[in-house]
Amino acid sequence: MTAQLTEAAARTWQADPYADALRAGQGPLYLRRHDGWLLPLEVERWCAGPDAADDTVLARCTGPVLDVGCGPGRLVAALARLGHIALGVDVTPEAVARTVRAGGSALCRSVFDPLPGEGGWGTVLLIDGNIGIGGDPAVLLRRAAELTAPGGSLVVEVATVDVDERVEVYVEDGSGGRGAAFRWARLGTRALHAEAKATGWTPYGAWQAAGRHFVHLRL
Repeated sequence: MTAQLTEAAARTWQADPYADALRAGQGPLYLRRHDGWLLPLEVERWCAGPDAADDTVLARCTGPVLDVGCGPGRLVAALARLGHIALGVDVTPEAVARTVRAGGSALCRSVFDPLPGEGGWGTVLLIDGNIGIGGDPAVLLRRAAELTAPGGSLVVEVATVDVDERVEVYVEDGSGGRGAAFRWARLGTRALHAEAKATGWTPYGAWQAAGRHFVHLRL
């Protein structure tokens, strides 16, 4: 079931609304639930350089870094400039292409595919809501543990509200274009701490920057 959900999510992130927004470097773009709830996606921020909140993440990266769901690669490119070995993985070809153009390294793969350096990454990143990938945070956290070196870190951007939900959503552009439905998850800090402890991670710290919330976990 997890493989089927992952494949569905990969297809929708490769669909035209998301790829077109990345090519343009701007939205509007949304995640929509079937009940009408909308989550705006910050395409312009993703396609820009790292902001002040991103800098707090970069400062906590040690060793080689794997950015899961790297999008257009602002963090991967910045890490490369800082001298880190860094790799982004993303299921969207346009995201990978933008990452490479920005000076980063990236592969067009799912986090659940075989990846280079498994078990040897010093820091794994799940930024911009990517704890939602696959719709089952426990499965994703266990996969992140497989990728991370002993004693390594996982940095997760969480929701700014106290939420713990698994939902079916689709990407839409506000003008009628939409991708296929797929499973997604949203977790706040408290929910992430609970999932982390159940999957072998130890909470190491949490912080807020520029209106965004982050949690640092260690194996």
